[in-house]
Amino acid sequence: MVKIRLRRMGAKKNPYYRIVVADSRSPRDGRFIEELGTYDPLADPVKIEVNAERAKYWVANGAQPTETVKALLKKAEAL
Repeated sequence: MVKIRLRRMGAKKNPYYRIVVADSRSPRDGRFIEELGTYDPLADPVKIEVNAERAKYWVANGAQPTETVKALLKKAEAL
């Protein structure tokens, strides 16, 4: 199954995430199919950048977003 999920980047205690499309069997920070955007939880205000067109394409083709990513996509008005 293909999932839309977060990939953790950044240094220790300084998280930065990329929103990626990946096979559910691959590890959290492992191989992915496509990068859809970024999420910076430490910025004030929180910074979310998403390619809405590609996110809608993947959801229409059966990719399942995780609960966290679904909330971020709604906040970024990409779903």
